[in-house]
Amino acid sequence: MASAEENFPRLSLDFLHFVFQDFYVTLQEYNVQLPKSRKKMRKFFQNDFIVLIFRLLILYLILLITQVVFYFYNQSIVGNIQLSALPMMFKGALKFNTISILYLNTVFLVLSLIPFKFREKKWYQQMLFWIYTISNSLGIVVMNLVDAVYYRYTFKRITSEELHFFKENDNTGDIIWKSMGENWYLVLIGIALIALMVFLYKKIKYSGSVISKKAIYYPLHILLLGVGVFFYIFGIRSSFDLKARPVTLSYAAFYTQSAPQTSVILSNPFCTLRTLRMKDFQVLEYFDEQEAEAIFTPYHYPAGDFKYQIGKKNIVLFVLESFNREHSKFMMPHLNEGNGYTPFLDSLMQEGFAFTNTFSNGRKSIESLPSILVSIPSYKKPFPLLPESVGEMHALPAILENDYGYSTHFFCGTTENQMGFEAIGKMAGIRNFYNRTHFEKLHPGENRSNVWGIWDMDFLLYFEQELNKIDAPFFATFYTLTSHHPFVLPEEYQGKMPTGVNPLQPCVAYTDLSIRKFFEKASKEPWFENTLFIFVADHASGYNAYEESQTAKGSTAIIYFMYTPDHSLQGISNEVVQQLDIMPTVLGLMGYEKPYFAFGRDLFNEPERKAIATNCVNQIYQCITDSLSLYMDDENTLYAYTATDTLQQHDILDLTNPGQKTIDDYFKAILQSYTTHIRKKSYVVPQQK
Repeated sequence: MASAEENFPRLSLDFLHFVFQDFYVTLQEYNVQLPKSRKKMRKFFQNDFIVLIFRLLILYLILLITQVVFYFYNQSIVGNIQLSALPMMFKGALKFNTISILYLNTVFLVLSLIPFKFREKKWYQQMLFWIYTISNSLGIVVMNLVDAVYYRYTFKRITSEELHFFKENDNTGDIIWKSMGENWYLVLIGIALIALMVFLYKKIKYSGSVISKKAIYYPLHILLLGVGVFFYIFGIRSSFDLKARPVTLSYAAFYTQSAPQTSVILSNPFCTLRTLRMKDFQVLEYFDEQEAEAIFTPYHYPAGDFKYQIGKKNIVLFVLESFNREHSKFMMPHLNEGNGYTPFLDSLMQEGFAFTNTFSNGRKSIESLPSILVSIPSYKKPFPLLPESVGEMHALPAILENDYGYSTHFFCGTTENQMGFEAIGKMAGIRNFYNRTHFEKLHPGENRSNVWGIWDMDFLLYFEQELNKIDAPFFATFYTLTSHHPFVLPEEYQGKMPTGVNPLQPCVAYTDLSIRKFFEKASKEPWFENTLFIFVADHASGYNAYEESQTAKGSTAIIYFMYTPDHSLQGISNEVVQQLDIMPTVLGLMGYEKPYFAFGRDLFNEPERKAIATNCVNQIYQCITDSLSLYMDDENTLYAYTATDTLQQHDILDLTNPGQKTIDDYFKAILQSYTTHIRKKSYVVPQQK
């Protein structure tokens, strides 16, 4: 049976229907007749809640016009938009415009819905008119038309970052006046839009409530206020799903076919207010530009001499929710008794290529996909949540499609874009997405889900069936869910998995069993033998059983290995590896010779790049190498531990030591490069070396 939380949207709507039905009966009991004549019906539609809805609909029209203007003004940058893309873009624009309108009209909405009869006074309605006109003229018309001009210079929408710049810039006024003169036609469009907004507002007549009896008037309008608050909250969240993450700027990528198109469907004040709490993104500068680039650069120029090449194989990537390294007996035999919690994956590790010293580049699920698919890390703030994340990038899926003809697919049993994965996937170049909705259409009436989505075993078997329909070569990513909190198993498997020392481990064992079932079926298919399977955790969970896994270093230690059924890739590596290394390594295995952008390294073909893993733990930067771990804030290196100090009890920081100084400089060069490229929204290799 589905949980109450899971059914919250449906239950809420049922409740509202019940309440309105109850008030309808109450109206009849008090002999209040609903209008039947055309004149009375018109009066009914000129009061209260309905008038408010019409007033808000005007703003949707005005915002849509500004977005059309934005597109034609910047068409040379955005590019042509195919007709087939318009329905999805309109859906996205509706989502972001709703948030913008609700943000900007919060005061107007409250004053329009407070349950007092003085709302019907002429002076009060006149006050509402001016609040509506001034706030929306500035926030919707002016702000979005200014955005159209600003985008040409920065390739981004105005956010809170620009507000800080305008405040500190002495010549902001001169810039605005000059820009208005150069774009006089936009000024005229703005005036026309404000006039249109005022004209339509006044065409919507308001005549007050048709209900005069206080016994009905006040309870009804209190109810309408509650309904307004209900829809305001979920409108701001843009979802009735309580588990969905709040919408961010990067979500626009889900509704568009390219990064520049995201700016067309975004709108202010959403872009400004949603980033208001974000501090200005700070560029860390430790060296001059040339010195920093000499130490580290994310630009890769393959030499063409590849140690390993496995040919044009299908690629299936498993992103394993919370698969800490300590769950694997193969990875950490000294911490596991019996068979561990990943016996099937351990068997594949022994036949594939295992990286036993791997670390995640983030601590949250949303941070994993950019690290794995795009080779861009997250540090103090998740990369997908940064306004600068919406930029041109050549990620692994896009390269495989454009240069090798792969089809690209993403499977996750959540509802559509619930965790923002599909938006990130689209930014990375993935074309096809499969989620809970697709599964439930094939299994109507069956409840095969937990709080987060479809159980791993059910969705993995669905995954196997769908892969059989896809022509080779393909790149398919599968994101597991069941090992996510609250750690619930399907009823038929409860009490049948290894107990473990924490509630996470039985779920890990269940997912391991689910992957075994997938392989049993997939191994009989013709595509299986010519496939590269990649297994990597999204991050480590806070549920760690052993002291070694509870340190800053151990809390980011994860499972990562590759497996090929034809045994073309076998071995074991104990050097430090990170999620960022997956994209460069796969490209090396493919024999990719073009330049590309990545913060990781090709583990087989780039010995000149240091074996290193970087992330952020409790807002402190962590740098892990084969010999030691360094920790620093934005300015200073704070402490260091040797690799053999597994419990990190003995600080050995000494930057006069040449070895520590070399690693410290390398780490700082990475951070400087990262923050510089984020600020510039630069995620591709320049055309010339």
